Amino acid sequence: MEATRVGVEVATRAPTGETGAYVLGADPALLVDPAAESDELDALAADRDVGHVAVTHHHPDHVGAVAHYAERHDAAVWTRTGRADAFQRATGIEPDRTFAEGTSIETGDGAVRVVDAPGHAPEHVAFATGEDGGDTDLVCGDLAVAKGSVVVGAPEGDMRAYLSSLRRVHSMAPDRLRPGHGPAVEGPAVRATATRLIAHRLDRERRVRSAVERGAETVSGICDAAYEKDLTGVRDLAEATVRAHLEKLAVEGAVDWDGERARPAE
Repeated sequence: MEATRVGVEVATRAPTGETGAYVLGADPALLVDPAAESDELDALAADRDVGHVAVTHHHPDHVGAVAHYAERHDAAVWTRTGRADAFQRATGIEPDRTFAEGTSIETGDGAVRVVDAPGHAPEHVAFATGEDGGDTDLVCGDLAVAKGSVVVGAPEGDMRAYLSSLRRVHSMAPDRLRPGHGPAVEGPAVRATATRLIAHRLDRERRVRSAVERGAETVSGICDAAYEKDLTGVRDLAEATVRAHLEKLAVEGAVDWDGERARPAE
């Protein structure tokens, strides 16, 4: 199944300054993450006869043109089961159908399977193509990136779920990851990328836990101790990430965390 990326400029904290919209299959095709309108995406959507529209998650830099392309192509709009209200608030359009883990969305070139991939956002999914013996692509939104890391910040981000989703990608070993931001990841680099992102998160977790054990109690203080780089312009994201790590550590009994102050577990 053909999977084509169109980068559209959008207000995003990602360093690329754009989000990748993907058109999967044809006649009809599935359009994933139409973050904004563009002439290139308009032409591709028309050429491949978009009949379905869906998103990996509801963040503003992934949903901005859902209503536009759904209405232009009279396409079926999909959202995750139980998330219809949140989807409508994010996109301005009521969904037609819902999906869950394993749901197949039929294109003219075969089925696209929904894969649960929470962590970056609670409703986050990925879309798997080519599972009939051919190459497999995983359109993975903000689950993974070729370089750098993904923000997993409280209150929406769930670090335990995120690590589980990365481990699932490693186990699935698709031929290709197609992230929402940045280039595709292919071949052996797929598992290597999942391994790298897991290691990065666990290293940050060790730093957060060490900061607490050395007496840091507030998110700000823990952030200062857990990050060595300059956080100018991204301090809010770093602090949200620290909160997500503290929530994970608290669930696992590694620290005591009441939402305001952290202390070593007794």
